Amino acid sequence: MRTLRETPCGSTVTVKKLNGEGAVKRRIMDMGITKGVSVYVRKVAPLGDPVEVTVRGYELSLRKQDAELIEVE
Repeated sequence: MRTLRETPCGSTVTVKKLNGEGAVKRRIMDMGITKGVSVYVRKVAPLGDPVEVTVRGYELSLRKQDAELIEVE
């Protein structure tokens, strides 16, 4: 199991599963990150927070605790 947080810069991955529950999961889904969508990791800040990704044609910054909830392949 690999998470979006562990994905290196420049990689494109597919979302396999969203962990977490309630409002946190809903917020991630509202940002367009759903099962089966492709995510390109653009940048990771020096301390790992935030992670900059491109999803569905737009750029998004995710906190590292949110990125840990997103399983990818």
